[in-house]
Amino acid sequence: MTTETIANVTLTTQANVYFDGKCVSHGFTAADGSKASVGVVLPATLTFTTGAAETMECVAGSCEYKLAGSDAWQRSSAGETFSVPANSSFDIRVTDSYHYICRYA
Repeated sequence: MTTETIANVTLTTQANVYFDGKCVSHGFTAADGSKASVGVVLPATLTFTTGAAETMECVAGSCEYKLAGSDAWQRSSAGETFSVPANSSFDIRVTDSYHYICRYA
C-alpha cells in the first residue's frame, strides 16, 4: 500500500536540493519523534550516502537501485520499499519522476 498522507508532522519548509535540482526533498518529524523526508528524484543516475539507516518507500513512479557492494540493479515501484544500511551508499537510476518517503532509523 502506498502512503498518501502523513498526519501530525512538523515539516521543514526549506527544501533540500541535491544534484543540481535532480532531487528535492522536505524533512519532517512525525508525532512519535521519528525523522523522515518526502521528495522527488527527477530522471538521472545518482549516488546517495547514508548516515543513519534508511527505508525508501516509493509513492509514485519507479526507480532502479543498487546497494553498495552489489552489482545487481533492483526495481522499486509504487507501494514498494527498500532499505539501506547506516554509513553506506546506494545508486539510484530514474527514467521518470520517482516520488518517495525516506524514513530514517
